[in-house]
Amino acid sequence: MTDVATASAIPSSAVATVGHGPATRPNMVAVGTIVWLSSELMFFAGLFAVYFQLRSVRGELWAEQVEKLNLPFATINCIVLVVSSVWCQLGVWKAERGQKARTGSLLDIRSWGMREWYVLTYLFGSFFIAGQVMEYAELVHENVTLSSDAYGSVFYMATGFHGLHVTGGLLAFLLIIGRTFTTRRYTHANATGAVVTSYYWHFVDVVWIALFATIYILR
Repeated sequence: MTDVATASAIPSSAVATVGHGPATRPNMVAVGTIVWLSSELMFFAGLFAVYFQLRSVRGELWAEQVEKLNLPFATINCIVLVVSSVWCQLGVWKAERGQKARTGSLLDIRSWGMREWYVLTYLFGSFFIAGQVMEYAELVHENVTLSSDAYGSVFYMATGFHGLHVTGGLLAFLLIIGRTFTTRRYTHANATGAVVTSYYWHFVDVVWIALFATIYILR
């Protein structure tokens, strides 16, 4: 009887969760983003497979065309994109704390909010795209084009599709930054948008590191 009375005194909500842990669900936006990025990873894996397959059968062509790449310039451009991921993550930490914008002077970096760090990320990402366009112009001058040979085709396909992904990330940053001007209170839902955008940006950075190592370093 005592056990029955004790059980009846426990709230029904607590009884429903006994042995099942907290009744929480994963953020579906974040889960959906991760699933989508997994499919994008398979896409780039296919491009890597094509690259290595063509390289294995056209070694002489690869040796000739790789010499036309501007490694120092590409290295600087790669560093710019990698550093942009650092700025992006700093912005994420501010977003998770609910700080959408700076609380002090623009020169006081410690007071920066998510907006300032994401603007800096956007500028670095734009610099990377501009650098890629300059590199394309230089390679075209060296007669390396999309239709010149197998090397040109796979080079522009791999780096070009990645460039499109970076451009998509830059558009997402503009959207996230714009929302900070239209919302008075920075909510958890707003922070979620900033977080999933960072997932995407880190993804394109990791892919570029792999592309850079494959195309520019492996000889």
